[in-house]
Amino acid sequence: MTRGMKLLPLCGLLALCLLLAGCHGTAGRQALSIPETFDETRPIELTFWAKNDTNRTQVDIYEKAIADFQALYPSVTVNMRLYTDYGRIYNDVITNIATGTTPNVCITYPDHIATYLTGSNVVAELDSLMADPNYGLGGSRLKFDGPDREEIVDQFLSECRLDGRTCALPFMRSTEACYVNKTLVEALGFELPETLTWDFVWEVSEAAAEKDADGVFRANGQKVMIPFIYKSTDNMMIQMLKQKGAGYSAPGGEILIFNDETRALLLDIAEHVKKGAFSTFKISSYPANFLNAGQCVFAVDSTAGATWMGSDAPLSDIPADQFVAFETAVYPVPQFDPEHPQMISQGPSMCIFNKEDPQEVLASWLFMQYLLTNDVQIAYAGTEGYVPVTVKAQNDPAYQDYLSRAGEDTGAHYDVKIKASRLLLEHTADTFVTPVFNGSTSLRDAAGQMIENVTKSIRRKQTVDDAYIDKLYADMISLYRLNMNGGQEVSGSARADLGPLPKTAVILLAALAAAWVLIGLYVLKQAAARKKHRKIT
Repeated sequence: MTRGMKLLPLCGLLALCLLLAGCHGTAGRQALSIPETFDETRPIELTFWAKNDTNRTQVDIYEKAIADFQALYPSVTVNMRLYTDYGRIYNDVITNIATGTTPNVCITYPDHIATYLTGSNVVAELDSLMADPNYGLGGSRLKFDGPDREEIVDQFLSECRLDGRTCALPFMRSTEACYVNKTLVEALGFELPETLTWDFVWEVSEAAAEKDADGVFRANGQKVMIPFIYKSTDNMMIQMLKQKGAGYSAPGGEILIFNDETRALLLDIAEHVKKGAFSTFKISSYPANFLNAGQCVFAVDSTAGATWMGSDAPLSDIPADQFVAFETAVYPVPQFDPEHPQMISQGPSMCIFNKEDPQEVLASWLFMQYLLTNDVQIAYAGTEGYVPVTVKAQNDPAYQDYLSRAGEDTGAHYDVKIKASRLLLEHTADTFVTPVFNGSTSLRDAAGQMIENVTKSIRRKQTVDDAYIDKLYADMISLYRLNMNGGQEVSGSARADLGPLPKTAVILLAALAAAWVLIGLYVLKQAAARKKHRKIT
């Protein structure tokens, strides 16, 4: 073995000592200290990550917001990076936390932010920033007319509070809507009620599933009919449980979903699948594709997807000649108790990441606030069925004018889109959010996967009974690594914060590291002496 090879184990042991010291708990930055003054004498460069589904109008809104912000703060440059979905943003943030290269501002979901928070001070807490008299919400030194704290809708801001701390601000909000082919409902001999109930939806869906002797569906005269399609089965289960008053999760991260009410709901869904009344997006495809072709009666999707729904939908994945003319009604999701409706609040939020330079974080905070100004909020809300997250923007005459012009055209004022927005505005007080914690994303996935599995099993002629549900529960707990007493089990990709090493352990590791450094220096010194001796002789 050469001397160089002998040094490798020494270097490896030294690296191991340092790694042990660094891997205990989670690494992070110091908590933010808010500068008294924003320094505009030196350049600051920010990175902004956002999601966009190739909607050029939304891209234009982002670009205009950046240009307008930079005109107010010429020392700041904002570089935007667009992603096709939030999952990719989440994965890249997780990767970049490890390398210390997170973006400055990120549009994401609170469930994802909860995972980012497993690193100490990775995400900037916003409470002190929000309250700062100079640069906080409505601050005296802002160069733009942003919202005060009281002007952000409480129901939307509540989702951004994690463990009693505000870690994000809402950017846009939506809920789910049930888009109904009213023409088909009436053709089947039913009249739409004031509030959709689960019983009504199942009854109509089963009637729509009836075929004649030739296998043609009586409802639409076609060979294809999926009466009821749900886009997001995780939301379906979460809302059903909320409406039933049953457990899903607790704020501390306790998993409550594997209960008797969930079992009853899954067994009931299985019966409707047997009758051909129900399917899901993951199994069949986008609800809008079937709704617009007259092959679906009830399609549940986000209000933000309203531009895809209906006979005159400006966006669609089916050829124009496959559209069927019908009247589209827009309802809240089906309810168990129509007197006390419950629907989920959802939509993207914004967080900022801590950096070594407080001025850089302050610049990030200013830009994030700028995205809450009326011009940005109203423009973005008009692109889809989103609503602004501030009452300041909602009450703005420009936004009220937009809402009043529903049906003037099939573009900016597409009636289904504006109906979807009004639905959320009218039912904001009926919305709810689920507890956010490290592992809440996995719990959400498990909630939807149970409906998907039950639906697939029935379609495959398998038996779905209590024994099946018992195994399903066990599979979900294992697959999604759910710790029933508090969130997600710790794995290599999500270490728990164990706190600082004990003082004695730190001293021991430091002594070991110093010893190996001295050994290495000694070996190097001996090697140099031998080399010098050879030259002399």
